[in-house]
Amino acid sequence: MSSRALRELRERTRKEKHDKKRKVATRKVHLNYLIVCEGERTEPNYFNALAGGRNSKVLSVEVLGEGQSTCRLVRTAIEERDKSMIEYDRVWVVFDKDDFNDFNEAIALAQKNDICSAWSNEAFELWYYLHFQYLDTPISRSQYIDALEREIRKHVPEYSYQKNDKGTYAILCNYGNLDLAIRHAERLETLYDDTNFAAHKPCTKVHHLVKELLNPEEVLEKINIF
Repeated sequence: MSSRALRELRERTRKEKHDKKRKVATRKVHLNYLIVCEGERTEPNYFNALAGGRNSKVLSVEVLGEGQSTCRLVRTAIEERDKSMIEYDRVWVVFDKDDFNDFNEAIALAQKNDICSAWSNEAFELWYYLHFQYLDTPISRSQYIDALEREIRKHVPEYSYQKNDKGTYAILCNYGNLDLAIRHAERLETLYDDTNFAAHKPCTKVHHLVKELLNPEEVLEKINIF
């Protein structure tokens, strides 16, 4: 190939790459999430506030509150996804390790059906507390709430935690640190290297969903939007 032909080929290649990038940059991307929560109010309130209050490409976020057993929750997510007229790009289930014995089974069922799990062991309030402090000691649900109240009362002396409070997200934004919570959750994950998730206590996967909702553009290539 002559030097002139080579220069022309390189120029065409650069132009094609430029045109492709411009087309991708101007293309309107719809990234639809379905989030099915175990909690009837606490978790839906949090994720509705998180998704609705951010400037992101998450154009449609549907949160369903479902008070039911863990595997039943996953099956509900599958049913909602399959019957919906909306083609969801990402489907997540949000649940705690509770009195049911199907925690590991539910995680496996979700994975088998291309559903992501944002679980917490033992309670969703662990994610809240990580906005303030790191914790790697197993404690009870009531102890999570007590610890969370102590942290928030440093800023709001009269604060009393209510599970269904729609203002919890704002409180975490004002007095907690989301980046710190993510780092704390990631640190907890490093403590475990097996798949007996029921024994991973304390641990949470909520930060994975949070990071996706805050930075959906990072998900696009992974789920083959383009």
